[in-house]
Amino acid sequence: MYHKSVLLKESVDALNVEQRRDGVFVDATFGGGGHSREILERLSDKGRLIVFDQDQDALENIPQDKRITPVRSNFRFLENQLRFLGIRSVDGIIADLGVSSHQFDTAERGFSYRFDSQLDMRMNRNAGTTAADIVSTCSKEQLSKILRDYGELENAFKLSSAICSFREGLPGKRIETTGDLRNALEKFFTPQTERKFLGKVFQALRIEVNQEMRALEDLLEGSLRVLAEGGRLSVITYHSLEDRIVKNYMRSWKADGLFEILAKKPVLPTEEEIQDNGRSRSAKLRYAQRTDKKI
Repeated sequence: MYHKSVLLKESVDALNVEQRRDGVFVDATFGGGGHSREILERLSDKGRLIVFDQDQDALENIPQDKRITPVRSNFRFLENQLRFLGIRSVDGIIADLGVSSHQFDTAERGFSYRFDSQLDMRMNRNAGTTAADIVSTCSKEQLSKILRDYGELENAFKLSSAICSFREGLPGKRIETTGDLRNALEKFFTPQTERKFLGKVFQALRIEVNQEMRALEDLLEGSLRVLAEGGRLSVITYHSLEDRIVKNYMRSWKADGLFEILAKKPVLPTEEEIQDNGRSRSAKLRYAQRTDKKI
């Protein structure tokens, strides 16, 4: 399986597709297509679904359905891409911000410390900068900021110093593989702390490589401008940085009278879903409805 969708029913229910079955919806993170297929089940024959993904591997999973329009692009360009298609407003947008299981489980993509492979981490493999470039060229101060801000690692400067020292002894002074990075940091974790520690390090680098926080802000700002009155936004996050951004944007929109927050607290996966799909453990769903088309 390419990817098992998280909070599938809950996140699509949040879009209220049944009330706008002839409408236009957006899946901003197609991935394995689980959320898209669920939306299609609820759309009429007149409905339309625009699916975004910057990873070509994901777009190869698109079902044969005349209602689907694929867009190979980062969702940060949502508004411009919709305008290119002649679409000025949409009835719902869903975004699942997690890395797909396919990306984690494909060794050469470099997203996981479980494999010794090239340190890549690019969601769009046509993009320029890899994680290897970042750990091999950034200064101690730059690396420390990345690890602190995106990995929430308290000893970020010690970690960045260790990385910079380790790379001095490598050919070309470059850290090229996940194994190199793991070796550079081996004194900072034990078998008991390895998973959590390396998870934070890899998360920080992945966020920097893909500019994920900036892309998320662009997606949210674009969503504000393209959602029709009564349209809904449904977003699944996986770590506190993402969730904080989504929560703050929705609260700000509510304060401005532009949105109604439909769930006072984030929707969490059930214990049954967590048992069935461990990668859903940290997921949080927030959703809101456009109430006033001032922009």
